[in-house]
Order: sequence, then C-alpha cells, then structure tokens
Amino acid sequence: MLEPIYICGPTASGKSAFAIALAQRIGGEIINGDAYQIYRGIETLSAAPSQEELAAVSHHLFSILDPTEQMDAQRYRDLTLPAIERLQEKGKVPIVVGGSGMYLKFLTHGPSPVPAGDAALREQLETKSSEALAEELTLIDPEGAAMTNLQNRRYIIRALEICILSGKKMSELKNDWANTSKEIESQLRGYVLNWEAETLRKRIHRRTTSMLESGAIKEVQNLTQPSITCEKAIGVEPIRRYLEKEITLERCHELIFFATSQYAKRQRTWFKKESWLRVLDMHEHSDVTSSIDSILTDLNP
Repeated sequence: MLEPIYICGPTASGKSAFAIALAQRIGGEIINGDAYQIYRGIETLSAAPSQEELAAVSHHLFSILDPTEQMDAQRYRDLTLPAIERLQEKGKVPIVVGGSGMYLKFLTHGPSPVPAGDAALREQLETKSSEALAEELTLIDPEGAAMTNLQNRRYIIRALEICILSGKKMSELKNDWANTSKEIESQLRGYVLNWEAETLRKRIHRRTTSMLESGAIKEVQNLTQPSITCEKAIGVEPIRRYLEKEITLERCHELIFFATSQYAKRQRTWFKKESWLRVLDMHEHSDVTSSIDSILTDLNP
C-alpha cells in the first residue's frame, strides 16, 4: 500500500517547494493540509502554491471551497481520506503538506473519544462546591482525580463531564486513547521542517512583504460575507483596517508579521509534541536533495 507521507512545519518553512521536490522523486502527488489554502480567492493571503508550483506536480484540495463556506477538522478529514484513497488506487504516493496541526491530527488519528462539553450538565455541576466536585470525581475515578489539579474548579468539572457523558472513567478513556495513538503512530510516515527561530522570522517578514505587494490586499477587498473560518485567516482583519484607512500600510505589515510569527511559534510547539514526526533541520542554503535522500533511506532502509 502506498501510505501517505506527511510534510509538516510552521508557516514560511518551505513546505510546498520541499514537497514538490519529494513528489517528483517518488512519483507522488500533493494533498493540501492547510486550513486556509483550501479556500479559493485568498491564494496570496494563505500562501497557497503558485501557478508554477501547481504545474510542477498534481495538487489536490487547494482552492476548492468558496470563502463563504465553513470548514473544520472533521470536514477536512471527510474530504481528505477519499483523496488519499484515489491516489493510492492509481499508484501514486499521497504527500500531505501543511501546517494546520489540528487538521492533520484529525486526519491521522481520527476524532478523540473524549466527549464534547454539555451546557446543561455543566450548569448542574456548577451548583456544587469545589470540595463536593472533587469528592465526586475521586469517588468515580480515583486515578483521574490523581492526574487532575483539584485546586482548579474548571478542570474538575471537565473531568466529571467526561466521566458522566462517556459512561467511562476519564483515566481509562485517556489511557485507551494513548495506546491507540501509539499504534497509529507506529504506522505513520511524517517529517517536520525545522528552522532556527530568528531565520524563520526573517522568512516570515519577507513573505509578509511579498504578500502585500502581490495581491493579498485585493483578495481581502473582494471578500464578501466570508465564513467564520475564512474570516480567521491571518491578514484579513489588518488589511480591512488598512482599506478603511484606520491604519497605514506599514502598520498593517507589522500586525500581519507579528500575528504570523506568533502563529509559527504555536505551530513549532504543536509539532514538537508530535513524536512520530521526524525532524529535518533546515537552513537558508539547505540541500533539499540530501534531506529527500534521508527520507528515502528512512522509508526504504
């Protein structure tokens, strides 16, 4: 079976170019793993692959949704799994490329068995004292209580919610999920492009400048009634403020650069926790060929 290869990393880490080079070497095709590159009309804003990059190898799930449509991790999974299967059926290696950690986690691991919150139950639990809640949790799930900060009322209520809504001990659910995750991860093939923080900031700064000079402002100007998801794309809010003459273009650049840098920091933190991802250290003059050679050696020992 032609199992997917995941190429991950923070924004501006060069994932698209790297994935294209890999796809050309192994006969692969690229599947989008970015929450915003799935929207059409904001290709510059979302740093989607260029027309030249799209022409280099086949790409899938880029620019397929109207900006008015909502998107979430479950819908992404529902769209991507069939795309992976189609590539496998025609003998192509699926290469999933992106930096949206939650979407990729949902795709690789599936939804967590931990139930979502319930407003009515939470309202009922809120009527009890913290001491009573802690005592109830200790009685229902001693192991779960031991791993919960019983000085934090919110944590106790959430732990009780999980126990009551699932009908299982929270500790059992989490242990089972951890074991399931280990089994899944033993079969996954993934790599994260890692840059020194200051170098990545410089790359982000250059990208922000290029984005504002290459059509992102026009894209935001043309956005009409974007969905809540699309509205959250970095750059939408400051560009709107610039268009409304609330801020200068220089200030708009600063705000986008800062927000993107903060996002990249969160991405780096997320991917560090994903132990199944092999780290590929990158530099401004990195030899992509040697990095791809190491991937091929890793895949075919």
